[in-house]
Amino acid sequence: MEGRAVVVGVGESPYYKRGGASESEFQLACIAIRNAVADAGLTMADVDGFASYMDRNEPVRLSNALGTGDLHFTGQTFGGGGNGTAAAVALADMAVSAGYAECVVVFRSLAQGQFHRYGQAGKSRRAGGSAAYTSPYGMLSAAQICAMQTMRWMHDHGVTQDSLAEVALACFAHAQRNPRAVRYGSPLTREEYHASRWIAEPLHLYDCCPENDGAAAIVVTTAERARDCAQPGVPIVAAAQGLAHRGGGAAFTEDGFPTAHYDLVARQLWNRAGVKPADVPVAQFYENFTGPVLMAIAEMGFCEPGEINDFVADGGIQLGGRLPINTSGGNLAEAYIHGFGCVVEAVRQMRGTSTCQVDGADLSLVVAGPGFAPGSAVLFGRDS
Repeated sequence: MEGRAVVVGVGESPYYKRGGASESEFQLACIAIRNAVADAGLTMADVDGFASYMDRNEPVRLSNALGTGDLHFTGQTFGGGGNGTAAAVALADMAVSAGYAECVVVFRSLAQGQFHRYGQAGKSRRAGGSAAYTSPYGMLSAAQICAMQTMRWMHDHGVTQDSLAEVALACFAHAQRNPRAVRYGSPLTREEYHASRWIAEPLHLYDCCPENDGAAAIVVTTAERARDCAQPGVPIVAAAQGLAHRGGGAAFTEDGFPTAHYDLVARQLWNRAGVKPADVPVAQFYENFTGPVLMAIAEMGFCEPGEINDFVADGGIQLGGRLPINTSGGNLAEAYIHGFGCVVEAVRQMRGTSTCQVDGADLSLVVAGPGFAPGSAVLFGRDS
């Protein structure tokens, strides 16, 4: 790690509202991957590895369809959600840094109009695993799970509904600068936020990510090879994945409930990177829902839980604030591609090509899937 592997290409498919894509989920993956490889100035024959999380599009099929070189590495992470976003980047980092592969594509493709909608409860007549403790009582969706975590955390630390609103308002404000965003041209006001219907209290409609079709990808290679690529390499400074003892226990039986599962990840990441939260000028927090974002901001060390209201107030997490977050619009307003758009945006911040660029930023953080375990995070730096 520590900059041995660098990102040299980013790519996306068009982003659509759920059901809006004319392409299949597999085709969307191919489009994003080809765009990322072309962005790097490489060819598909240069690709010798794939990494992802919860993705249906297998490397064997992708390799044949895209015409890659021989594959030397493939990998997916464990975990049931977007908490694997940064961990998948770490897999590519490990493979390239250890010499198992030289050019690894990390990607995520999602077509909720083609497959099961994440926001919809399943229709199984039998509940197993952790769902056996919740489904019989009507807790059937991620929104309900995150709502209970958020409500308890708000109660414990005096967090206001307006602080949740600040996350949504920041994402929508940044999306107005990003023509790729599904919510581009549709600004959100505080009044509209509070007037929107409840989904699972304390989560309003605009606290919840939309359901989208699309794909995104990056290309990771060695620092040596990056010198010959078309784009400046963006070093992977450090990455972390972690699960505290009994973290994510069924029916909220974990120690320290409520938690976003990021205390351990934060300690690992800052120790490996040799920097502290105050050194980070821009961050992308995976936001399937706004509440876990606030929890993760605190657990990553940017402030204490009791300070979160002041930290996010008055544009504190918008461009020009103390920590601009989700500068492309994030899951809430750019597109919900299971968080991988956050990785692409973090790389663009280090290239200086974001539509919502933070001036002088030399570190860019991605925090994946707070509220679900195991958590993961990755820190990018400027090309030196």
